Amino acid sequence: MKKGLVLEGGAMRGLFTAGVMDVFLENNIRFDGAVGVSAGAAFGCNYKSKQIGRVLRYNKRFCNYWKYSGFRSLLLTGDIYGAKFCYYDIPFELDKFDCETFRNNPMDFYVVATDVHTGKAVYHNMTDADNENMEWMRASASMPMVSKPVRIGDSEYLDGGMADSIPLEFMQKKGFGKNVVILTQPEDYVKHQFSAIPLIRFLTRKYPAVKKAMEERPSMYNAQAAYVKVCEEKGDTLVIRPRSPLNVGSIEHDPDELQRVYNEGRKEALRRIEEVKEFTAC
Repeated sequence: MKKGLVLEGGAMRGLFTAGVMDVFLENNIRFDGAVGVSAGAAFGCNYKSKQIGRVLRYNKRFCNYWKYSGFRSLLLTGDIYGAKFCYYDIPFELDKFDCETFRNNPMDFYVVATDVHTGKAVYHNMTDADNENMEWMRASASMPMVSKPVRIGDSEYLDGGMADSIPLEFMQKKGFGKNVVILTQPEDYVKHQFSAIPLIRFLTRKYPAVKKAMEERPSMYNAQAAYVKVCEEKGDTLVIRPRSPLNVGSIEHDPDELQRVYNEGRKEALRRIEEVKEFTAC
């Protein structure tokens, strides 16, 4: 039976996921495929490249640099996370991504993006770390309203979390019968409607499908979270989630806070590691 790994997004809550993944790698936990959404894609690629500690390292190193993230980047580049710096300068020059290991690892790695013209999820299997594949990853993690749509081929894309926040069903339909799901919200979390809906409608006026997806996202997310619980109770899904809210912002400039969230992920993974070994061994 094929085993899959599902990685939710959540911006800097993704450091929790990074902590979990590093413990999995240290314990040689293997999967036949993985899917990442937003930060789950941008950070999760390091599971396929087997680079323990890389996510925490470069986030702590660059979290205070304007070209990495922040409102100065948004004003000067149109992206709150700098496209060139994050997806080209860091992985190819400053903290090198292991493209060869990624390419040679047979594990499928899907990233989820949202087509801004249809509002539907698009799933791309990254087989390499070349420029086109990096653009798919960037699209998956490009938050609406604070990022420019990413053009790939004949369409444009933004954050995959708008259309498929927890793509467990996608993996099941791909034939992954047992899945480990890493969430970045605690079990009792309920997503509520955005308070700034009028502002969202104004900022997304050129992309009505994006506006609709964002308005419908809370109900979609809550339904997916409920489905995850159903699968967890059935026994074909194992869920790793924080035990309490992580309370970290989408942009975080304090390296100690990033370390704290990462440590929470490690702690929860270590608490469950024997269970994970047994689940993935079958």
